[in-house]
Amino acid sequence: MKIMAASDIHGSIGAAKMVTDKFNELGCDKLLLLGDILYHGPRNDLPSDYEPKEVIALLNGYRDKILAVRGNCDTEVDQMVLEFPIMAEYVYLVEEGQVIFATHGHHYTPEKLPPFLGTGDIFLYGHTHVALDKEEQGIRFMNPGSPSIPKDGTKPSYIIIENGKAELFKF
Repeated sequence: MKIMAASDIHGSIGAAKMVTDKFNELGCDKLLLLGDILYHGPRNDLPSDYEPKEVIALLNGYRDKILAVRGNCDTEVDQMVLEFPIMAEYVYLVEEGQVIFATHGHHYTPEKLPPFLGTGDIFLYGHTHVALDKEEQGIRFMNPGSPSIPKDGTKPSYIIIENGKAELFKF
């Protein structure tokens, strides 16, 4: 199975199209969204192409392929218009023997890990808008950043998980 992970679209139709176009181009099976799908939040500037209704329509077309977790900007109202579940705090995946804990990153963080992660596991998160791939104390920390509002000089990125391996790519 080929999984594409992305985070922090924040209602940007351009970012949502960038994600779905790459998803289609690469022939992915599942799209793992790490939260903050529709709303930009009070701490972020409004994306120039902020069109949440268009993002809703686009992503609902992928409802059978999306796994998602709740971000700090996602609400129950968002769940009412999105046709795939977004309210889970995390998704726990085992792909080809690789354990992946996927969350938004505002409750569980690199500093506050879930107790069951161990050596060789991947902690996959969003929230910071900063693309990252590093290993510390045997745990791999991966963040796809944000396609709509990247921060700290990072570029819009995504993660591909396939055959027990995970890799960070720039759009």
